[in-house]
Amino acid sequence: MKGLARRRRSRVTGDKWRMKKWYTVIAPPVFGEIPLGTTPADDPLKLIGRVMETTLFDITGDFAHVHIKLYFQIINVDGDKAYTRFKGHELLRDYMRSLTRRKSSKITGIFDVWTKDGYGLRVTAVVFTRYRCNTSHKRLIRKRMKEVIEKRASESTLDEFIQAMVFSDQEGSLALDIEQAARKIYAIRKVEIAKSKLLWVPGPNGPEKAVVISPLQKGV
Repeated sequence: MKGLARRRRSRVTGDKWRMKKWYTVIAPPVFGEIPLGTTPADDPLKLIGRVMETTLFDITGDFAHVHIKLYFQIINVDGDKAYTRFKGHELLRDYMRSLTRRKSSKITGIFDVWTKDGYGLRVTAVVFTRYRCNTSHKRLIRKRMKEVIEKRASESTLDEFIQAMVFSDQEGSLALDIEQAARKIYAIRKVEIAKSKLLWVPGPNGPEKAVVISPLQKGV
């Protein structure tokens, strides 16, 4: 009897998989709308809200970007393609740990900012100094970080701000802007935008929380 029940469960599972269709997940335009991979679903509406994780290396092919994790959320399905928007990014913990040095300081700042096209994000920036600094230096550096990040966000569209955050090795990046400003206060070794999260998106009646829920779940 147990063997029969097991075979029935196996047959039901197999039937469910045969009913599923594979969809190609597409990166948002800021990342070139390249395919991120495939994901299965027996109903395309079940894909809405699903979060895909990848690395910037998978998009650019540049090994210098292997430590940058990207999160994309599916917001629309058209045919066999699932389209996403940027949900956030995060640097690998091992990479961040490798930047820590003895007899130096690590200064972390978490800031909520708005882009000029109405998107709200939470940004975590980290400054590593060459030598250990005192509390007053840390306070001044954190204040300068806040000023630089808020100003850059207010002058940028969402796509421009995303590029400034994740492509930290390029000229004009947000990390380099912070480093240049903080150097006027203390000797800086490295600046990283360690994490970001999309919190708000523009809506017809003002900002809306960046929460994506499948229409199937809304009806529950």
